Amino acid sequence: MNYGIVLFPSKKFQDTANAYRRRYDAHYANIPPHVTLKESFNFDEENLPLITRALRTIAKKHPPVVIDIYKVDTFYPQSTTIFYKIKENETLQSLNDALYTEPFPTEKEHSVFVPHVTIAQGLSKAEHADIIGQLTMTEVSHREEIDRMQLLYQLENGSWTVYETFLLEG
Repeated sequence: MNYGIVLFPSKKFQDTANAYRRRYDAHYANIPPHVTLKESFNFDEENLPLITRALRTIAKKHPPVVIDIYKVDTFYPQSTTIFYKIKENETLQSLNDALYTEPFPTEKEHSVFVPHVTIAQGLSKAEHADIIGQLTMTEVSHREEIDRMQLLYQLENGSWTVYETFLLEG
């Protein structure tokens, strides 16, 4: 089964992101706006208690995360994904690092962790150029504290559901 580990920002910020996602993100209906801490990974369901125990331990050691969203950016030319960029910080990086150690799968799809909230993906190059041109001119400033992370699992229809929530208590 596929699992992922994320942070969900406040409902207010999710509404802001969804204003774009509704139009520009084909995954809009599958998952709310989020910060991915660990990319999707496959794990046998029978070993799930091992993962949840490890997540409880990690959550006890890490304090709530402050996300500071400061601009719109893109992964272009690697992809036409557009996102709200989050200032890197020690807590986010530490959480990401901890989630790529045993018992979690340790392979990383991307060599660098770029904390962000996706607002558009799967765009044509022309759409991307038009949208990023508009969005980079908008002023973005949002800061909030997130005190929990979620373990998600993927359903057969492609949507993601929360399996368990872990309070960041460090």
